[in-house]
Amino acid sequence: MSTRPTPATSGMPPEHAARCIFLPYADAAAWAAAAAGAIGAALQLALASHGRALLLVSGGSTPAPVLGALARQPLPWAQISIGLVDERVTDAAAGRNDVLTRRTLLDQGAQAASFHPLLTDATLDAAAAARDASTWLQGFGIPPSAVILGMGDDTHTASLFPGSRDLAAALTTTQAYAAIDASGCAVAGQYPQRVSLTPAGLARARKRVLLLRGQGKLDAFQHALTVGDAHKAPICAACDTPGAMLEVYWAP
Repeated sequence: MSTRPTPATSGMPPEHAARCIFLPYADAAAWAAAAAGAIGAALQLALASHGRALLLVSGGSTPAPVLGALARQPLPWAQISIGLVDERVTDAAAGRNDVLTRRTLLDQGAQAASFHPLLTDATLDAAAAARDASTWLQGFGIPPSAVILGMGDDTHTASLFPGSRDLAAALTTTQAYAAIDASGCAVAGQYPQRVSLTPAGLARARKRVLLLRGQGKLDAFQHALTVGDAHKAPICAACDTPGAMLEVYWAP
């Protein structure tokens, strides 16, 4: 079966097709290779234009195969900086996205990249970490070359959870990162205190990539687009924030 992406309208209702580029693949291997190839190309474009590149990545299990495939590309990693889309505020290594990113990307071949975690051992305060991250991103000198997003079954992306008390402020702030208190949001689990990229931080990204696996996630994404309100379905912010159109890579 061909692994080439079908047209953007395939599998996506026409009323949603103008809000994202939908790229379905037949299997996980083709999906990971295609997404990693597109992200690598975005990094190469930034390198050609600026002599350096900036990649923001998400945690979780879904991006791992894509990050592994990306790490194996012969990129000049010493000229690439890597940051995080979000982080859980905890000193438990098992709960941290920076630990996962080191394991799934840096340790797989991207060791020469500069890595910028959102938290340090001395900074386990979400508000302080968000301020520091906003200052870092806004002062980096070039916009993010690519941002890799995921989505939960509840339609959260980054750490923008529907129903969280800080969501409205995060959606409207001009800062690139925000502190999120997701207490009471079941999907946040045992780590309700978060630092998250905001729509303002996403707006300047040259490429936006959403990685989805499984019919359930696709159904949730399409439902979110039907809802059309980032306060109820935060993934809508990735589609509707002005800037690069969201590329949705999906496989069963």
